[in-house]
Amino acid sequence: MSKKPPFLTAQNVRKMIPRRSADSYKGQNGHILIVAGSRGMSGAAVFVARGALRIGAGLVTVAIVESERSVVAHQLPEALTLPLPETSDGGISNDSLSVIQAYLQKRSINVLAVGPGLSLSPSVAYVVKALLKEWKQPLVLDADGLNNISLDDLGNHPGLIITPHVIELARLMRIGRDTIIHDRVHVAANMARDYHLLCVLKGHHTVVTTGQTTRLNPTGNPAMATGGMGDVLTGVIAGLIGQGLKPWEAACAGVYLHGLAGDLTRTSDRGLLATDIAENLPKALSKIGVK
Repeated sequence: MSKKPPFLTAQNVRKMIPRRSADSYKGQNGHILIVAGSRGMSGAAVFVARGALRIGAGLVTVAIVESERSVVAHQLPEALTLPLPETSDGGISNDSLSVIQAYLQKRSINVLAVGPGLSLSPSVAYVVKALLKEWKQPLVLDADGLNNISLDDLGNHPGLIITPHVIELARLMRIGRDTIIHDRVHVAANMARDYHLLCVLKGHHTVVTTGQTTRLNPTGNPAMATGGMGDVLTGVIAGLIGQGLKPWEAACAGVYLHGLAGDLTRTSDRGLLATDIAENLPKALSKIGVK
């Protein structure tokens, strides 16, 4: 039997996060572009943005269909918004790609977070695949970002982090979910190694792996089994990359702090909201000594 990978520790994570100087300003702490949401699914985009902001990102822009832009702005006025052309069923259209491309050329974006709440459609797949092909900086791909692509679309993207749960990974790899459940570490590590990416397989003892190096996360609890939790995690990881952490550091620190925020908030084995986790990320940072 192979040796079980080591668990992350508060000390590990603390060393990954640099202290800020007294004269730090927003432009030094990253600008994250989030491509998420669709008609009736604006909450997913809000959760990603809130996770990124609460972990310390300097600037966050949410690219979302025009019909949901005001919802995001109302719920999270701290975030910038970029309206995208939409299809008749409320998803992003093919024309959204040119809008995103223009924004990337105009702004100093250093990480993309793509997927939550985008829905399933040919136009979403078109945009996601194009971003995977064209964007050469770190990209966090989650939820419908994964559900709209195949393994052939992954290529050798530098700095790609995927954050699937078991069902999403099973669909992407075209294997049974039980196969993953029974051997989570090896399946995730093989995926990361074969496709030259970083895989964060969510669940109890979330697996973070490059294929060569693997860590397990000890934080988190059953009360976090509610909608939107993964969206917040996507934002947390992207927000940490925006602040200068390498993808490996951001993934490890992100899952640890996300789970720790849940542990610090928990009063029962159920009932936590994604918003609760995001709002308690500063407390999690403080708990490990980031003051």
